[in-house]
Formats: sequence, C-alpha cells, structure tokens
Amino acid sequence: MAMAGKPVVHPERKVTGFRPLKALHHFGRLVKDKEDTEQVFHIIEALKGRKSLRQMKAFVATDEARHLMQRDEDLVTSLDDHARWAHCAPNSLARHYVDFMEREGLTAAGLVAESHKFKPREERFDDLYEWYVERLRDTHDLFHVLTGYGRDPLGELCLLGFSYEQNHNPGVLFIALLGARKTKQESGLREPVDAAIREGRRLGREAKKLAHQDLLAMLPDDIDEVRARLDLGTPRAYRRCVELFRELNPQYGLLEERLALAA
Repeated sequence: MAMAGKPVVHPERKVTGFRPLKALHHFGRLVKDKEDTEQVFHIIEALKGRKSLRQMKAFVATDEARHLMQRDEDLVTSLDDHARWAHCAPNSLARHYVDFMEREGLTAAGLVAESHKFKPREERFDDLYEWYVERLRDTHDLFHVLTGYGRDPLGELCLLGFSYEQNHNPGVLFIALLGARKTKQESGLREPVDAAIREGRRLGREAKKLAHQDLLAMLPDDIDEVRARLDLGTPRAYRRCVELFRELNPQYGLLEERLALAA
C-alpha cells in the first residue's frame, strides 16, 4: 500500500482544541470577506474535537479507505483536469462539477492554496490524519454539486450544517450557527433560515458519508443516479428561502450561478 508505514496520527500532532475566542476572532474576519477561506481553517483548528478523530480512525481501517490509499490518486489534479471529463455525458456528475467550477471561477488547487496559508508544509504531519483532512478539504466543491447547495451565503451555511453531520467538526457547526444568526438579523427571515439549516443537518445525517466514497470513480455516472446511491435528499427549504431572499433583494445570489435552482 502506498501509505503503508505512515502512523494514523503523528505523535506530535495535537488533535483536539477548544479556543472559542480565537474562533470568534477569525469568524469576524470571515464575515468581513466571505471569500477569505483561510479563516475557515483557523476556526476548524481552534475548535477541533475527538468525535471527528474517532470517525477518521474508523474509516482508515476499512477496506474502502485502504483501496483509496492503495490507489493513491491525486484527487486535486484529477478534479482540475477538466479535459479528462470532457467525454462524460451532459448529466454526469463530472460535467456538472466542471460546469460549476468554471462558472464560479474555482479550482480544487485554489482551496489547497488557501489551506496552506493557514498551515505551511513544514507545519503539517505525514500521517493518515493529514490524508483524511485533505480529503475532506478537496471534496468540498463536489459536496456543493452533489447536495445542490449554491455558493450564496445561505447555501454555504447549509452545506456547513450538512458537513458537520457528516464529519463532526465543531468548528464547522460554529460557522454555520453564527453565520445563520447574522443572516437572520440582516434579513428578518428567522424561521426560513432556521428551517434551511435544520434541513441541511438532517440531509447530512441521512446521506452516506460523501468523503468516504470513491467519488472519482463516480464522476462519469449520471448525477441523479449518484445522488440516489448516496441517499442525498433535495434541499427544498433552502430553495424556498433563496426565493424569499430574492423577494427582498432581486440580486441575491445572481453573481454566483445557483446550482440548486438549475438542478
């Protein structure tokens, strides 16, 4: 196996932390610029807990994880090689993903670069924990495509709620709940926002663990079939809330094409 010999968790790695004031500081910076993705990594680091560590350990012991590690395919390079997926059918997961990334001006490598601002190479550990955390990071935009949550502010918050129930990182839930509070204050739409966040969390609990799947193998498949295979529900409360936001502000989310509305 390509990763044989690597420790599950490097003995010098600190795998838990609870620094809420540090998390609040970085959340304030994220509020000022929602594209400043580096702040997300700071918040996650400040509030990381043992539940996600236990899930990681359980996953890397499975045959599915061993298969992924043995294949040792560069997920970021594969996702950013859009020409590789050009032959896929129009309704394939691959084509939806490529369309989403090109429309939004994103690359998987760009998210990696943001994470490296937070933690340069010399501060990272060569263990399976690192492989797992990187997998969670590198599949984030695939989560957008699979779940139907857009990159508008509410879509990001709902996806964070979904992701928390999948991966159990307290920092992710922290951002989702504080972000929802701010959104409710600004819009006055308390219950619709709460309903969308609750729905995101429920859908995350009900779905299979997305980051634990062989998503590269699924890219050529029909996206509707993949969603059914992964037990992914439809974010109806989110879509209704987006419609309400647009009644208040017709420009809401129009600069970012809403995958959920086009699905």
